Amino acid sequence: MVRTQIQFDKEDLEALRRIAAEEGVSLSELVRREMKRKIAEPHRPSREELWERASKVIGKYRSGVTDLGRRHDDYFVEAIEACKPSLTRRRS
Repeated sequence: MVRTQIQFDKEDLEALRRIAAEEGVSLSELVRREMKRKIAEPHRPSREELWERASKVIGKYRSGVTDLGRRHDDYFVEAIEACKPSLTRRRS
């Protein structure tokens, strides 16, 4: 292991120490565990990446429906009812 220093706000450090005590581990161990958990998470695209992906498909597909802007909620409900009839019956 390599030794390093990290600075925390006083309130954050107190909260981390409390959590470490509750879990019966050192502050260092708590920070290592959470760091490893964060590193193991799959990559989350940034807002810019998401926008770039979305902008590539805008206007790419045609539904043939001319009033989608006005009736999108109606079409959404119809699609849900067609896919999950048992779910929509429970609501009624």
